Amino acid sequence: MSFAPGSQLGRYRVSNQLGRGGMGEVYLAHDTLLGRAVAVKVLPENVDAMAERVERFVLEAKAASALNHPNILTVFDAGRDGTTHFIVTELVDGTTLRAHAVSRSLEIDEIVDACIQTANALAVAHDAGIVHRDIGPGEPHAPPRRLR
Repeated sequence: MSFAPGSQLGRYRVSNQLGRGGMGEVYLAHDTLLGRAVAVKVLPENVDAMAERVERFVLEAKAASALNHPNILTVFDAGRDGTTHFIVTELVDGTTLRAHAVSRSLEIDEIVDACIQTANALAVAHDAGIVHRDIGPGEPHAPPRRLR
């Protein structure tokens, strides 16, 4: 399912697609109530009939929303509009670690800093009983994340 620019998904007005992955598509959108840019992750429409995938999607939203760490994406909202399930997260402007590393050689202190930030975020998730199975430097389907 693709949303054209200007499409509404609940109170979110879609601007453009940021990426796509196994669980769905990610869009840049505008929260019309709070007046801010957000990322909206949408499950494919045909998945509505697959209860297991919908349940996993909802569990992902619940798990992520329970975490509070500067290197973990903040979940603002989750819901359903018709047969479309979605998760709304903060939009972090910047480039992925992958794009940053491709653009130039990374210094050892940058590499160590990125590893420490990642390990700290994973420790917070682990302490909350959450196991992340898809850690990487930034995939085409993920919203860009800037190291903080």
